[in-house]
Amino acid sequence: MELEITFSGNKQVIAEVGEHRILTDQPVMAGGNNEGPAPFSLFLASIGTCAGIYVKSFCDQRGISTDGISLTQKHSFNPSTHMIEAIELKINVPDSFPEKYYDTLVKVADQCAVKKHLQNPPDIKVYTSVN
Repeated sequence: MELEITFSGNKQVIAEVGEHRILTDQPVMAGGNNEGPAPFSLFLASIGTCAGIYVKSFCDQRGISTDGISLTQKHSFNPSTHMIEAIELKINVPDSFPEKYYDTLVKVADQCAVKKHLQNPPDIKVYTSVN
């Protein structure tokens, strides 16, 4: 897989992902136009949305409505290291959701590929190339 990353006005950076164009920007207080999520916010959102697609697929396969189901993601930030120390994902289900699937739903969300890559990170090599 190859992504193409380009620049637009001000602080905007665009990722071409297949047929999709993802615009990232910085908040106004950081010199951007706030026309898209900041790259780090997009990274964090990828964790919850990845877990979410696993939950959605689980429900779809069993004919369980996803109405009233959501995920809440919270981050514990260490101000001295400026790093996220912990991420908590809570799967919110309505009263009508079958209780017998509560634990299974957690196991399903744990299968998220983004989470697995964070737990076993790839090597990242950055270099310069002349076109």
